[in-house]
Amino acid sequence: MAMHKIDPKKLSLQERVGKLNDMIVEGYFLEAFEKFYSDDMVRQDNHHRLVVGKDACRSQEEYLVTGITEFRSARVKNVVYGNDISVVEWEFDYTHEVHGDCKYSHIAIQQWNCDGQIINEIIYNNN
Repeated sequence: MAMHKIDPKKLSLQERVGKLNDMIVEGYFLEAFEKFYSDDMVRQDNHHRLVVGKDACRSQEEYLVTGITEFRSARVKNVVYGNDISVVEWEFDYTHEVHGDCKYSHIAIQQWNCDGQIINEIIYNNN
């Protein structure tokens, strides 16, 4: 798919966020993660411990994605842009083999680096 052959450095913040979100909506979670997240990224989810580095964050992504037994939808509700910052409000609906039916809102606050990748992400889920 041509959309996936993109260079984040050549896109505006709005274009990057749009491409990332499109890939997630289409179910390309891990491919989006590889393309749009920095190797030295940091992520925090609902005030839990900080996860440092792409490898550690990838493990979390893989656990989530490989455990999905039925993916019903991922929908972007709102997006806000600032200087190298984006805030995306999501609604997710899927069934996970460990967690069962999951339907929740998710807000991701993303800081982007000069290479067009997310370097810091704070996630708030209402589940």
